Amino acid sequence: MVGFLHDMLSYPFMVRALIVGTVVALCASLLGVSLVLKRYSMIGDGLSHVGFGALALATAMNAAPLTIAIPVVVTASFLLLRLSANSKIKGDAAIALISTGALATGVMIVSMTTGMNTDVNNYLFGSILGMSSSDVNLSLVLSAVVLLLFVVLYNRIFAITFDETFARATGTRSGLFNMLIALMSALIIVLGMRMMGALLISSLIVFPALTSMRLCRTFRSVIIHAAMISVACLWIGIMISYCYATPTGASIVLCHMAAFGLYWLASLLIRTGLSGKRG
Repeated sequence: MVGFLHDMLSYPFMVRALIVGTVVALCASLLGVSLVLKRYSMIGDGLSHVGFGALALATAMNAAPLTIAIPVVVTASFLLLRLSANSKIKGDAAIALISTGALATGVMIVSMTTGMNTDVNNYLFGSILGMSSSDVNLSLVLSAVVLLLFVVLYNRIFAITFDETFARATGTRSGLFNMLIALMSALIIVLGMRMMGALLISSLIVFPALTSMRLCRTFRSVIIHAAMISVACLWIGIMISYCYATPTGASIVLCHMAAFGLYWLASLLIRTGLSGKRG
């Protein structure tokens, strides 16, 4: 095992993938708990489609992908909140409207400029070869900011997650904190797209939260388990990808599916045992 890890970490692109993947998976799992409980988990899928459109635009302009994608996706996240709160277009409909429009725009830009080349496939399905040293540095800085904000604002995030009306009545500016959650989610989605791809990045938000909820019953325990599950599945998925030359994003998602199955089975056994004792 030690020799295997030594061989894997001898490649700089694997080190970059593990570093960026770990911080992105950690941040995504923390934010995912709040998004899932607020029934807004599909925002990850919607914003990833917007990110694909932005990356396609950056490719056509020969610009740095992240410098184009980050402001575009952040703007889209604020627009989603605006549409959901102040119009007749609510929640999932607003996400579908923006995501499909952005995806179609991205495909049109690509087809009229570079064509469906390898770079576009990497944006759709992810590639651990696509991260440069500058991407790693930017990812670390932005992920550190997201983690710091989450820790500092933990109590407020907890309040607006479970009872936004009560939180607003106690003086919490729920609109501001919802915007902060949307901002942090947009940043993590853009950073994670290089590895997971636009079609799979939302799994880092949804799976850890849903998996930990099979067994955990408190907000804090759900967050802790989600973080551990997310990081563990990412490392195992990357090792499987390295060992068997499988797609990285798909390998990580399959690990999350396996973890969900194990947690679900454990919860079923616990409930069966408790029912037997009561009987």
